[in-house]
Amino acid sequence: MGLPSDWALSAEWSGQPNSQAAGREDVSLFERSNGEQVLEYIKQVVKSLKGPNGEPIHKRTWDAETMDLPIVEYSEQKRPSLKATTVSGLINRSAGQEQALYVLLAATGMRISEALGLEARHIINGGRTIKVEQQVRKDRPEIVKYLKTNASKREIDLHPDVAEYLRKYSKGKSGLLFETAKGTPHLYGNLEDRWLTPRLVKLGLDEPGMGFHAFKRFRKTHLRGARCLEDINNFWMAHKPKTMSEVYSHLHEETELRLAEAERVGSGFAVPKFVAPNAPKLLENESMEVAA
Repeated sequence: MGLPSDWALSAEWSGQPNSQAAGREDVSLFERSNGEQVLEYIKQVVKSLKGPNGEPIHKRTWDAETMDLPIVEYSEQKRPSLKATTVSGLINRSAGQEQALYVLLAATGMRISEALGLEARHIINGGRTIKVEQQVRKDRPEIVKYLKTNASKREIDLHPDVAEYLRKYSKGKSGLLFETAKGTPHLYGNLEDRWLTPRLVKLGLDEPGMGFHAFKRFRKTHLRGARCLEDINNFWMAHKPKTMSEVYSHLHEETELRLAEAERVGSGFAVPKFVAPNAPKLLENESMEVAA
C-alpha cells in the first residue's frame, strides 16, 4: 500500500502530518482506507528505521492519536452484505458463466480476483475441494501467482450440491473456469458493471459498497450462524490466526473433518441444477434444491 507524498517517511520526519494535507485529500484517503492496516504499515516502516548501532531512530510508540489519524467508526462504514434470498435471486436470474460465478462466490467466500483465476486443475478431492493459489490482476487480464495475504493460499471445501454443480459446469474445461471469448481472464471491474450491478439495480438492492465482496460477507455470516468450527472457518475465509489457540491448531490439515464440516454447515442458499448451454431449462420447482 502506498502512502501520500505529504506523509513521506524519513529519518528526519517529525511525525506530524503536513497541516494543509491534513485538511485535504490525504485525510479523505485515510478515511477511505482501513485505518488499522494503514497504522500497522506505518508502524512497521518507522520501526525499521535504525541507526548505525542498530538502535531505533524513533523511540516513541506510534499510534493513531500520535499520528492524528481520523477515528474509524466501523458502524458507519459501508459494508453491505447479501441475504440468502438475494443470492438465490441473483442465481435464478442468471445463467452460464455469470450464474456459476455467483454460486462459487456465495459457496466459498473467495475473493473475486481468486475466483476469476480458478482453473480446472484447482478442483480436487473429487470436486469437493478448491485449491486457491493464484488470482487475476485488477488492471489487466493477467494471472499472477501471488495472493493478497499468506493466509489466502488455502483450500476451500464444498457442500456436495455445490461440488456437483461445479463438476457439471467445469466438464470439458481444461484451463480457466471463467474466460472471455478470446480465452483471456475476465476483469472483475467489467463484470461488476456488466453483470452484478445491473441485476442489483433491478432488485432494488444496489448501494455503495455492494460489490462482489458482499458475497464474502454473506459466506462469513452464514458460517458463523451455522456455528462452523472457528479454525476451519478462518482457514476457508483466508483469515490469519490471531490467538495462540488458533496458531497451535492444525484442524485445517484434517481434510476429512473439513469435508464433513462443509456438508454440515451447508451453502446457505438454493443451489440450482446446472443447465448446459443450449439445453432447455427445467421448471423452477424442478431445478432447485436447497443445501442442507
